[in-house]
This record gives sequence, C-alpha cells and structure tokens, in this order.
Amino acid sequence: MSIPLKELIQLHAGDVIGGWDNLLAIIPGGSSTPLIPKKVCEEAIMDFDGLVAVQTSLGTAAIIVMNKQTDIVKAIARLIMFYKHESCGQCTPCREGVNWMNKMIYRFVDGNAKPEEIDMLWEISKQVEGHSICALGDGAAWPVQGLIRHFRPELEERMRKFNETQRAAAN
Repeated sequence: MSIPLKELIQLHAGDVIGGWDNLLAIIPGGSSTPLIPKKVCEEAIMDFDGLVAVQTSLGTAAIIVMNKQTDIVKAIARLIMFYKHESCGQCTPCREGVNWMNKMIYRFVDGNAKPEEIDMLWEISKQVEGHSICALGDGAAWPVQGLIRHFRPELEERMRKFNETQRAAAN
C-alpha cells in the first residue's frame, strides 16, 4: 500500500516486458477497474485514494500490465465478453447493457463503427454503472470507460483506417 505504481512494477514485479518505455497501460485493480495509460501510471500511488485520484480503483489489486504489443481495444473487448458471459441476467441494465457493450466493442476492434458510437458506448456504460443489483454491472462498465477516457484517439484512428480500406475496396 502507498507505493508508487511504477516502483511496484519495476522493482517488485520484474518490470514491463521490454522495459518501462514499452508500457501501454495498466489495469491496477483487476479486470473490473478502469485502465490507466503509461503517463498516468508514472505518478499513480497504489492505494485507495491514490488510484481514485487518477480515475481508477484498487479493486482486488490484481495488476494487469499491458505493453505496446497489446491490442488494447481487443483486450478490453475480451473483458466485456467475460462479463457478458458471467451476467446472471437478473437485472435489465446488466443483462441488456453489457450485451450491447459487447456487441459494440467488438465492432470497435476492427474499426467498423462511427466515431459518434464512442459516445453511445460511453452512455451505455453509464446506464449500467450503478444500476445493477450486484457489482458485475460496474465491473463491466469501468473497463469500457477507462478505454474511452484514455484511448479514444486509438478508437477513432481504427475507424478512420477501416473507412479508408472500405473506400479503397469500393473503387
């Protein structure tokens, strides 16, 4: 507790594969917490208050380190698929919202979406967050929110490339 995240990773966890400069993002509190990019990780403190200050959470403290070889969008999509599968379906926000998030995020992996759908995905995650009986809804919403908060340009770039490829194929 209260150790800088960078120090924890570098000194106590064997560092990032390829070194700190190869870091893309870290999910500091297990799969159900928002990810933070390298620039945020450099200053983050591993305790409850320190992680809330950087818009994530300590959660289970199961740290997931992703280097630059990670397809960040695909990684978050895989987490959402897990939460969709684990939803018991008892409450509508979780049952329907996580299903919609799953469908949308997998289109984002290839870029087969429109930039305005990023805001739609954000809104769906906010409709799930805090509106389910158990914490699974929050756990599904927060990874999506972290992705959008910190990697929106990556999502937009994928969409741009997909559209260019589609236009080139049509000509």
